[in-house]
Amino acid sequence: MNARADSTAARYWFDAALPFAESRYASDSSAGYLPHTHPTLSVGAVDSGASVFAFGREQARLRPGSVVVVPADQVHACNPAPDGRWSYQMLHVDPAWVADILDETRPPGRDRLALPARVTHSPVVYRMVCVLNRLLFSGADSAEKEAALVAFVGDLHAVLAGGAADARAMPAASVVSARVAQLRALLQARHAERLPLAELARATGLSRYHVIRAFRAEVGMTPHAYQLDIRINRARRLLRQGRALAEVAHDLGFADQSHFQRAFKQRVALTPRAYLRTA
Repeated sequence: MNARADSTAARYWFDAALPFAESRYASDSSAGYLPHTHPTLSVGAVDSGASVFAFGREQARLRPGSVVVVPADQVHACNPAPDGRWSYQMLHVDPAWVADILDETRPPGRDRLALPARVTHSPVVYRMVCVLNRLLFSGADSAEKEAALVAFVGDLHAVLAGGAADARAMPAASVVSARVAQLRALLQARHAERLPLAELARATGLSRYHVIRAFRAEVGMTPHAYQLDIRINRARRLLRQGRALAEVAHDLGFADQSHFQRAFKQRVALTPRAYLRTA
């Protein structure tokens, strides 16, 4: 970790299904770091305490709500104030994966997009990091976490570029609405299948980022959340018809009964068995 001393209480998140990202929370840390690099794009957010961020010849004082964006292989250091302690979040993402997400949104003939080194005190950006990390550390499905990571990268670039992402080449609104309707029909017809986000993007002719953005704008949730909603509604009907829990979970494409019960309770506020007792 390149740390001189550390009394950090840290929590880490990573998922074998999403090998391009990892994250952590550090609480009440007194760790001091020598200048170092990461092979990833790194996004850090300060939750409490004060610290100093050094990047090249530049230095910036960070406070609660500050966010730093550090490109891969850039030398930097971030340390608490003397004799101080701080809490922070740190997200690391494979730069090649980030480049692919941004490149999908690039209009023809435009230069490749990138996330530059940046220190920002924007409440919007800090909230974006917090919302993403809460989801990553939750029991949500990996497909939902992938969608959140894609949306975060695209939204972060949009904010740091001053909203330029909104001006990227997109089909007309009526065309986008038609493609969202097409995607809803696809998710309904194949609700029991695990449909990768990349496949949904190919089916609509949109980037992965714009699939999530357009679908969420029209429907109010991501494609994966919508598909889970369809599954749970069908599960309620099948359970009322007397089908066994294990059979319902299998037929609706859940990885196991634990996954089924967790998703069911998140949407019905009851476990499947408790739902049956009250039905």
